Amino acid sequence: MSLSGGLGGVDVVAVVCGPTGAGKSAIALRLAARHRRPILVADSRQIYRRFDLGTAKPTAEERRHVPHLGLDVVDPTDRYSAAQWADLAERCLSGAVVAGGMPLVVGGTGMYLRSLFEGLFAEPAVDERRRKKLLDWLDTRATEELRQWAVELDPARAVLGRTQLLRAVSVALLTGQRISRLHKTRAREPGWRPHYLVVDPGPALNDRIGRRLDSMIDAGWLEEVRALDGLPDDAPAWTASGYRTMRGVVRGTINLETARESILIETWQYAKRQRTWFRHQLPEARTTRVNPLQPDADDIVDAWWESVQPR
Repeated sequence: MSLSGGLGGVDVVAVVCGPTGAGKSAIALRLAARHRRPILVADSRQIYRRFDLGTAKPTAEERRHVPHLGLDVVDPTDRYSAAQWADLAERCLSGAVVAGGMPLVVGGTGMYLRSLFEGLFAEPAVDERRRKKLLDWLDTRATEELRQWAVELDPARAVLGRTQLLRAVSVALLTGQRISRLHKTRAREPGWRPHYLVVDPGPALNDRIGRRLDSMIDAGWLEEVRALDGLPDDAPAWTASGYRTMRGVVRGTINLETARESILIETWQYAKRQRTWFRHQLPEARTTRVNPLQPDADDIVDAWWESVQPR
């Protein structure tokens, strides 16, 4: 059965989202198992094959228990855009409307969710040589420098990650237009109506991230990176949080203790940006927020789930 209905016949989609390490996967797995739904993963790191432990992919047992879509989509050397993910998601959701069992969309990549539910835009044509030359130069700049550029050129995008910052700055410089504006003026009509459950444990998030990082290391993350070290330095998958730093441990340029602290800070900063995005970019009328540590969390989750079912 699809979550049909909503507004004007647009199909409703349940979305569990929030910052990394918040506990959204545990909630999603419980819901998906109970209601026999697959999970469609909206995570720009988990699309890459072989990059498993450091991206916190679901375990083999969890995948056997609940089918997951959107994992291991491309090789580590392939580039993969939000538009490509949105196309994949469209196919998954459209197929579910016909076959039944609408997937529960789960993830922390806000741009993936926006691409699917708000639509992408027709970008103004620019000279490809100019674009490549500019992107090559921007890629040499530090992330925080790019963020400062975005503050001036497209403030709404300044809270995002490095890949999105590169695009926001380059589009603004090449076209004289902001992506945030183009999304509003050139976006396609959305085909789905999302209802969001934002999972956030509040002040406990940093400690949860630290414990998860230690679990990743204990589970063999360093050995995983050692097996990946033969991949080209410019393979897009290396941009996943912590992987370049762990590769430094493998290559002997940094010790594990220092690497752990660096990755912890990097992940905290990433989670802070995600938090900002989920706080300001979602429609409040269709957003429920839950702290998974509060005593009535399960009741809030179940009430949200019932609220998005067709009447």
